[in-house]
Amino acid sequence: MVGMRGAYGGGGGGHSNGNESRPLGGAAAAAPMTTTSTEIASMAVHKVAPPPPRSTASKMKARVKETFFPDDPFRGFKGQPLGTQWLMAVKYLFPILDWLPGYSLSLFKSDLISGLTIASLAIPQGISYAKLASLPPIIGLYSSFVPPMVYAVLGSSRDLAVGPVSIASLVMGSMLRDAVSPSGEPLLFLQLAFTSTLFAGVVQASLGILRLGFIIDFLSRATLVGFMAGAAIIVSLQQLKALLGITHFTTQMGLVPVMASVFHHTKEWSWQTILMGVCFLLFLLAARHVSMRWPKLFWVSACAPLASVIISTLLVFLFKAQNHGISIIGQLKCGLNRPSWDKLLFDPTYLGLTMKTGLITGILSLTEGIAVGRTFASLKDYQVDGNKEMMAIGLMNVVGSCTSCYVTTGAFSRSAVNHNAGCKTAMSNVVMALTVMVTLLFLMPLFVYTPNVVLGAIIIAAVIGLIDFPAVYQIWKMDKMDFLVCVCAFAGVIFISVQEGLAIAVGLSVFRVLMQVTRPKMTVQGKIMGTDIYRDLHQYKEAQRVPGILILAIEAPINFANSNYLNERIKRWIEEENSTQNKQTELHFVILDLSAVPAIDTSGIAFLIDIKKSIEKRDLELVLVNPTGEVMEKIQRANVPQNHFRSDCLYLTTGEAVASLSALAKMTKP
Repeated sequence: MVGMRGAYGGGGGGHSNGNESRPLGGAAAAAPMTTTSTEIASMAVHKVAPPPPRSTASKMKARVKETFFPDDPFRGFKGQPLGTQWLMAVKYLFPILDWLPGYSLSLFKSDLISGLTIASLAIPQGISYAKLASLPPIIGLYSSFVPPMVYAVLGSSRDLAVGPVSIASLVMGSMLRDAVSPSGEPLLFLQLAFTSTLFAGVVQASLGILRLGFIIDFLSRATLVGFMAGAAIIVSLQQLKALLGITHFTTQMGLVPVMASVFHHTKEWSWQTILMGVCFLLFLLAARHVSMRWPKLFWVSACAPLASVIISTLLVFLFKAQNHGISIIGQLKCGLNRPSWDKLLFDPTYLGLTMKTGLITGILSLTEGIAVGRTFASLKDYQVDGNKEMMAIGLMNVVGSCTSCYVTTGAFSRSAVNHNAGCKTAMSNVVMALTVMVTLLFLMPLFVYTPNVVLGAIIIAAVIGLIDFPAVYQIWKMDKMDFLVCVCAFAGVIFISVQEGLAIAVGLSVFRVLMQVTRPKMTVQGKIMGTDIYRDLHQYKEAQRVPGILILAIEAPINFANSNYLNERIKRWIEEENSTQNKQTELHFVILDLSAVPAIDTSGIAFLIDIKKSIEKRDLELVLVNPTGEVMEKIQRANVPQNHFRSDCLYLTTGEAVASLSALAKMTKP
């Protein structure tokens, strides 16, 4: 067949070197099978065009731009005077300058209401999440004052409400407790928390400045759903210490040690604590259900935590419940954030721990903050710049680490309340921060009698929403492999530890991506009768094989990771085709559809050359269909020393290739 094809090419006017395809086209499909070679040659209409020539520098520039600047943030700068460009640059770095000049009283009224509403949620949550991280409760309030002020200046989201979150608190507390006891060495533990927050902020800001936000995309949706559900259960189990009134409780995070600790200390259970905890937990869950059932009553669940704190504090004060087994917060000092840059610890003994903790908590909080910001931005139809958000969240954590704060980000519960309360700008964060400031200055003595059991109930009610059963069911229905990743993340968190569970899930997700790269999808195509369309035989039952021609389509980039697999798989398909074909439909041609191959490297080109030689040894011929720009460019370069892929081996469409090859096979049949 190879010799016959060469003779035919010469008879049709010879081959042209370079990338012009042989004068054969889709018109041959309709030609009678008695058409001569000269007539077929005269019907050529389409060619495989090479891409426009570009220098290596211009291609590298385009690739870097698409990798690091896919949103083209500076497109508005083009054609503007220098002064205007400087003003736009300042507004880009400080988004508050974009909306503050046009701020009005009507906007402030909306932001005031939403700010006061989220403050009522932020105060009890700040105290609760600080205890979850094994930090003094006052640190949670500090973290709800300075970071929101910083975000209001630097952030681009109108709805994001900033403060401590349960997941970052849980992870930081669990990782630091492995090395230092928060009760035995409270000052050292606090230093490690501030230092970890600094590293978290540096990581977050660096990702934004270096435009490396795509790294957080390795946390797939399935990973996050499973991780969040597992973390919610672990967080809830940790609150059994407060709900049951247990004094001696395990520091481990796994399901088994926690439950073992609960039942090994049944003598420490306090019925007064249990009664109060169950009552307030039911109250909080009922308020949450009301707000979910009737969205206009969002303020019910928003105000329920603060109402619980006030009511429980009054009950403890009136009945002296602290003398009857009810554990209380105790005295909290009044005053604003104290500087903590002198508490940052860079001791080599703990440097690795703080860097690791900062990296993990930074990535997790960044992922949550950006996801929440984009969610509410889509509801209001405005744009949130992901890289700008990374810089804003990172810088507010860097500042926070120097002002007695730990890791903060945009919390989903608070942001949902902020959105439903009708916030218009980031000024709602300022209102919330000022409300927390008033609390820090004047109201701290009121929290002396606040029972720890109510804080535990607030945490449980907040994290229950992290268990997303509909999302798990949807993942199960859509993709069983993603469901496996989700389950592994969930099981790893509750049975091993938070960070190991997350690592397992991320590892499985990356492994799946590697499998898709190293084992790309290939399909055998056939013709849908009555059309000139060629589709996957497995997917389209009406598609039929073309006698004497094997049509294969590759649906992935061809590179060093998958070239050997593709080589072996194509050879196996040829063997299977030859074993099933009879003498009347003997295999003569192999068509390789490259339409879905966006890129190819030198190993991929070597694969195409090798498979071509291997096919020719079997007395067959390889034809390439619709190589894309980059692929065609490298085929051109491979042709320079030796003309591996002549122009008559390249077709624009599968239909034209089949029409031409079918006519050729008919003509040369004895």
